[in-house]
Amino acid sequence: MVARATTPLRILIGCDTFAPDVNGAARFAERLAAGLLDRGHDVQVVAPAVDRATGRRVERHAGRDMVVHRLYSWRYRPHPWVRFAVPWELGRASERILDEVRPDVVHFQSQLNIGRVLAKHAGERGIRVVGTNHTMPDNLMQFVPLPAPVVRLVERWVWRVTELAFLRADVVTTPTPNAARYLEERTSVRGVLAVSCGLDVASYAPVLGLRPEHRILFVGRVEEEKRIDVLLRALARLPRVLGASLEIIGDGELRERLARLAAELGVADRVLFSGLVSDERLRAAFATATVFAIPSTAELQSIATMEAMASGLPVVAANAMALPHLVHDGENGYLVPPGDDEALAAALARVLEASPEEYERLQRASLALVAGHDIAHTITAFERIYRGEPIVDPLPGASAHSTAAG
Repeated sequence: MVARATTPLRILIGCDTFAPDVNGAARFAERLAAGLLDRGHDVQVVAPAVDRATGRRVERHAGRDMVVHRLYSWRYRPHPWVRFAVPWELGRASERILDEVRPDVVHFQSQLNIGRVLAKHAGERGIRVVGTNHTMPDNLMQFVPLPAPVVRLVERWVWRVTELAFLRADVVTTPTPNAARYLEERTSVRGVLAVSCGLDVASYAPVLGLRPEHRILFVGRVEEEKRIDVLLRALARLPRVLGASLEIIGDGELRERLARLAAELGVADRVLFSGLVSDERLRAAFATATVFAIPSTAELQSIATMEAMASGLPVVAANAMALPHLVHDGENGYLVPPGDDEALAAALARVLEASPEEYERLQRASLALVAGHDIAHTITAFERIYRGEPIVDPLPGASAHSTAAG
């Protein structure tokens, strides 16, 4: 079913993670729902319950009141936020919600649990289905506490579930061209569109010019694939005379281990583990940092990197997955080989020691590059996809098939 372009859409967004969870997929779903509501669409969300309150509720997210259908779920203890709606209730709940909402389109944000079942039942009813991939299934394996041969079997099963879920979708998207290629290489899904997660660029207030202190900032989950250990080793390589410090905003299972590593490297006095912080505190950190560093090897886009760019920060990033789509080496920062703390230290030093003119050039380049990822473009792209219309302005660098919405 494709709605006419002149009518508001009734959209059901299915999530396996949603606010108050703090991660890229949850934040994207929240911003997408709020942006679509702003444009007059009827948007409702299906997500796991994070407490005992289940059922249809009106919740406040991203400054908007929105209807959220919370499903009874079990927390997967090895992971900091993964929850699973219980399978013997998920099917019935999906049918009931589809009967109640009668959506024009179902847009699922995760293929493993709620999104997979919603896609199945929506497809059976002839409802248009859009799927967005935010996950590298390989990375989930670090949270499977089983022997290696069993982990490999689980990984193959996750990839098969991923493939089947996205094959049910009329259109499949993911945030960047590299992420699209990654999904197509690992599955039989084809024609994956690259649509940025987007950011409300205008809500950030960049300050041009050198900072009074040399502060390096990292924002993200404190987990294995983020490779924060590489960043700590890079900090230890920087000359003390630079007076560089590092703030790590975010939380995760590796926090204590990384704190011990900082002490072993002799940089504990220059590292601040801030944990989870408010939006106001986060914006203040972006506004006062000198450079944003992200050594992660598993980013399908990285909203935190876009936030840093919108704040006018140069970025030093690992040359891996989607980060080269945001960081153009020598233009708004520098790319370094993944896991190379020596190269990371050298790149950070280039930014910290930059002249006022060079530093401002890097800042302005970040602002120019992130402008193309404004959330308004993302909302428009998904409106067109929901209606089966062509995407007029595909993400820069996307493959040719990214111009059609299916």
